[in-house]
Amino acid sequence: MVKGLYTAYTGMINEQNRMDTLANNLANVDTTGFKKEGATSQAFGDILKYEIKDKSEYYLTKRMGSTNPGVRIGENYTDWSEGALHETNNTFDLALAGNGFFRIEFTDKEGNTSVKFTRDGSFTLNQKGELVTKDGDFVLNTAGAHIVLNPTLEASINNAGQIYQGNAMIGTIATTDFADYNYLEHYGENLWQTVEGATEQPANTRVLSGYLEQSNVNTVEEMVNMIAIQRQYESNQRVITTIDGTLQIAANDLGRLS
Repeated sequence: MVKGLYTAYTGMINEQNRMDTLANNLANVDTTGFKKEGATSQAFGDILKYEIKDKSEYYLTKRMGSTNPGVRIGENYTDWSEGALHETNNTFDLALAGNGFFRIEFTDKEGNTSVKFTRDGSFTLNQKGELVTKDGDFVLNTAGAHIVLNPTLEASINNAGQIYQGNAMIGTIATTDFADYNYLEHYGENLWQTVEGATEQPANTRVLSGYLEQSNVNTVEEMVNMIAIQRQYESNQRVITTIDGTLQIAANDLGRLS
């Protein structure tokens, strides 16, 4: 019975993790370029089979250890599918049609700079004519430098990311892709950063001026999932209540002498 309590408890913790992930998705339904996340879980049987088949240390004698027949929280994953495009008719609102990221020179609160990556192309010009994000971080060109324009002149951006003012090409907006997105981690502020092992490669994408990529979160789907999570959480609660009542009977009634 006590194992049943543990199983139900781990089930509730797992559903809470799923709910937290889902709530974050819903909170970012209007965030430009946001990629929704999902949560995974591992059943006891799956973990046990993995341990049995693991031959990496075949020469060592290992004990199985204690068994916890519940649910183990797995890793979260990111859905990299493209969001719908929203037309803004603003020259410096950019969207990427295909895989890839814009390169951003990010400055933290301590003044340290580093290169981050984003799908959020809601850019603008600052007072110096530099192309920046809505948070003021610099958009980089293919040479890794800032993009500086004349704010008094009209500009146009073609699908290759080349910026023109008049007949002069000012620069090309840098786009980057990665061989394996598992080597990207969410930094915050709608930015991504690489971890050790990340391999950059040219982005097979088109730059669309006057468009923004919307979040790929489906509100209706997330709401349906929220209802399912709530039902499963309540089911685990009822299991705990039932087992607790059974333990009370065993402790208070079965051992009582008539």
